[in-house]
Amino acid sequence: MNWTYAYQSHIVTPQQAVLFIKSGNRIFLSGNVSVPQKVLAALVDYAPNLNDVEICQVLSIGAADYVKPEMEGHLRVNSMFISANIRAAVQAGRADFTPILLSEFPLLFKNGFLPLDVALIHVSPPDEHGYCSFGVEVGLTKSAAESAKIIIAEVNQQMPRTLGDSFIHVSRLNYIIPVDYPIPEVHMAGEGRSEVTEKIAGHIAELIPNGATMQMGIGAIPNAVLKFLHHKKDLGIHSELFSDGVIELVNAGVLTNARKTLHPGKIIAGFILGTQELYDWVDNNPLIELHLTEYVNDPFVIAQNERMVAINSAIEIDLTGQVCADSIGPKLYSGVGGQLDFMYGASRSKGGVPIIALPSTAILKDGTAITRIAAMLKQGAGVVTSRNHVRYVVTEYGAADLYGKSIRQRTQQLINIAHPDFRRDLEKQAKELHYL
Repeated sequence: MNWTYAYQSHIVTPQQAVLFIKSGNRIFLSGNVSVPQKVLAALVDYAPNLNDVEICQVLSIGAADYVKPEMEGHLRVNSMFISANIRAAVQAGRADFTPILLSEFPLLFKNGFLPLDVALIHVSPPDEHGYCSFGVEVGLTKSAAESAKIIIAEVNQQMPRTLGDSFIHVSRLNYIIPVDYPIPEVHMAGEGRSEVTEKIAGHIAELIPNGATMQMGIGAIPNAVLKFLHHKKDLGIHSELFSDGVIELVNAGVLTNARKTLHPGKIIAGFILGTQELYDWVDNNPLIELHLTEYVNDPFVIAQNERMVAINSAIEIDLTGQVCADSIGPKLYSGVGGQLDFMYGASRSKGGVPIIALPSTAILKDGTAITRIAAMLKQGAGVVTSRNHVRYVVTEYGAADLYGKSIRQRTQQLINIAHPDFRRDLEKQAKELHYL
């Protein structure tokens, strides 16, 4: 088959593409920095002509006009992770949240739990064989796209061509929208950087052995850790995502992936978030392979990496080791993401190091400091990592190893890494709860 004819014959404008979306349809929206901007904007404009269209997504970066109040009754988001741009809509009840492990998100579509009518995706130009790469977002998008009845694809001249299990043939694309705009940048290197995050990162670095394979979650702390690793040897990456910080470690000869026991010599991930420098670096780079999230985040795949280090964050943790990372009390804030996938995978890894990292305090809007190591979680708080899965907890005051420890031992270790201003109150509350 002459794929160039198939490509040309499927080209439409964004406005023409959204005419194929019908009332009552369920749509998958490619996310992260790979949101297809032109067709999404056209869908928002066309929305008054539609009723009860469901948009399934995870993390999305950028404007979210599709969750504005005037979209009610026309478009409704069902998100499996609450990103900042839709948080207010979820908390106001204008958008839905479905809790699920990141490793299982694509299976909702692949296994027919949420049948898809349409997938809105964002890909690179086709190669000489007619294959487009999913570019910066492979893991959450490929299975969903292949499960949809109709695929509407923005083919972007500026989307990098990433390698791995990352391709779709143009013959699979029902409607093609050629575009040429920059992939949004996320400057994670400087995000939330502070003296506290630097101290936490330093403590984490001490726990990472030579030859470790690392998962780097989203946020300031995982990125800060990278600058403390230049004295390490033969580190590797197996992570749901990575950002710009890995480039320096690769160039310094620290991140070689040589001692990985699964995919040696390769950086493995599901998606990337970063700057244009990162997008240029990953383009056609054989060092990097992007794979399906149901593979990358499978705990039993993760566990095949010896010395697997998982670094994840928390909103608060109680004295028994229960980790809340997705809500502030009953108010939904984010989601489980890949935390439990990687915490459990690392715990099952030979020599694995599962880490929960958080500052010891949070500052409220009125300037009041509260402890993030609490006697009990806030009423209504969700437990993401259970007390049975937790191992290392790190704050700016050090690291506590809770594995195999009794409640009494855990309580004392966690109080030791709490902010000094709150330790006496925590001891008092712990005695009242008969933990000490």
